[in-house]
Amino acid sequence: MDLFESLKGKINGKNIKIVFPEGVEPRIIGAAVRLKADQILDPVLLGPIDRIKDVAANNGFNVGNLTLIDPNTYPEADFATMVAAFVERRKGKATEEQAQAILRDGNYFGTMLVYLGEVEGMVSGIVHSTGETVRPALQIIKTKPGVSRTSGAFIMQRGRDQERYLFSDCAINIDPSAQELAEIAVQSAKTAELFDIDPKVSMLSFSTKGSAKSPQVDKVAEATKIAQELAPEYVIDGELQFDASYVPSVGAQKAPGSPVAGQATVYVFPELQSGNIGYKIAQRLGHFEAIGPILQGLNKPVSDLSRGANEEDVYKLAIITAAQSLQ
Repeated sequence: MDLFESLKGKINGKNIKIVFPEGVEPRIIGAAVRLKADQILDPVLLGPIDRIKDVAANNGFNVGNLTLIDPNTYPEADFATMVAAFVERRKGKATEEQAQAILRDGNYFGTMLVYLGEVEGMVSGIVHSTGETVRPALQIIKTKPGVSRTSGAFIMQRGRDQERYLFSDCAINIDPSAQELAEIAVQSAKTAELFDIDPKVSMLSFSTKGSAKSPQVDKVAEATKIAQELAPEYVIDGELQFDASYVPSVGAQKAPGSPVAGQATVYVFPELQSGNIGYKIAQRLGHFEAIGPILQGLNKPVSDLSRGANEEDVYKLAIITAAQSLQ
């Protein structure tokens, strides 16, 4: 089944609310109108309400049935509740006065709506940097127990037959330690399941089963052992080169007996540089559609758009975020 048809089936009728802090951006408005019209989820747009309506009208959109919230005119009692919750969550790192100023920012306000359960998830980043989107999530929503860092995965799919893989971490961690890499592998396996991918996790390297010696190889080998101990229910193996992971004949030759070699569906890169390069090569030369980044490991879902994203990207990432809220 098409990935998004499958995800729509999972979230349909759940009345999931997703907040968009960049509510005055035409690409956001267009996607929100489509999501509402298709009865997939309930979008909440943040920003000056008159400006949202003006931008919508100028672009031929009707936002009459969408929820619009201006953080600067939010009801006083509700805002006071939000401020108190933020101060408590930050545990002395922000005064009440500081919180009142911080929470007028759309990303912080939207993240607090997620934290307080007013909405199920947030999608931002089309005009903000990754740091501006992720920082409030790390401060407020925080990572799940046993997860020290969030990470960014891409669903890579190609063709109507929906050849589909998961690449991680391609967005967040520059040089994860063995422990962090193991956590990324486990979170990636869980993410894969959500998107109908049977997780067979390859811990990638330029070495296969000791064919090369270096500290970089040692890190991946150690991460593999940690990941296997953390989540014995998943099939995880490494260190493996990409060809040994992907091509059955090469896998059989280089890593005979491996439960992953030649049949991997989840590819965990050893550091951000190779992950970022790898997914873009697959996207541009291999003609894979790269969907993401999908942020993994947070207690509640927050998604970070590329600033080059189009309306269709927003639409799809909102569906993914809604599906993540069901985990």
